[in-house]
Amino acid sequence: MAAFRSGLDLMSEDITIEEVPAPKRLAPHATAIAVTAHRDGDEVATGRLVLLFDPGGNDGWCGMFRLVAYVQADIEPEVAADPLLGEVGWTWLTEALDMYTPGYAAESGTVTRVITEGFGAKEEDLPLTGFELRASWSPEGGTDLAALDLGGHVLAWYACLRSAAGLEPPGTRSIHGPAGGPRPHHPGRPHGQRYQ
Repeated sequence: MAAFRSGLDLMSEDITIEEVPAPKRLAPHATAIAVTAHRDGDEVATGRLVLLFDPGGNDGWCGMFRLVAYVQADIEPEVAADPLLGEVGWTWLTEALDMYTPGYAAESGTVTRVITEGFGAKEEDLPLTGFELRASWSPEGGTDLAALDLGGHVLAWYACLRSAAGLEPPGTRSIHGPAGGPRPHHPGRPHGQRYQ
């Protein structure tokens, strides 16, 4: 638990973190956290990360540990319509895992674009578009917690969430004004394309 939570220390002040109930049927032991990301006081993304531990091992996991992640962020309609959104969104996770962790295996997941339209009394409401990523992977490193670097896996998930929200990567700050200024390039995101 301490190794898992060590990644939380590197999260910035624009993130709200809370412990949430973990699923009980997926593994003998589990813990979960949820975060909400803000920009200028507005909520722009939410996420959840679950750590599963089965001391008996699990063939599908390639080990005793498994991480299950969820990321949701608001995006602009033209971004939601981009046919490359799924591929780009998946690279936000895999490139973050490559950057922040010593290794991972058996990665799996989906990327969903969400379009919410209003009807009846809500037909005047503007359509809302969103991005959702659901993924799971196994940290490499056997049973050695130092080699597993669970904090690094938490940080990779957090970096993915920040990319989806159009926020700066962990440990950096924008040199531009808060609203309307150019945003930095994120791994896996084409230059000049704004994802928020």
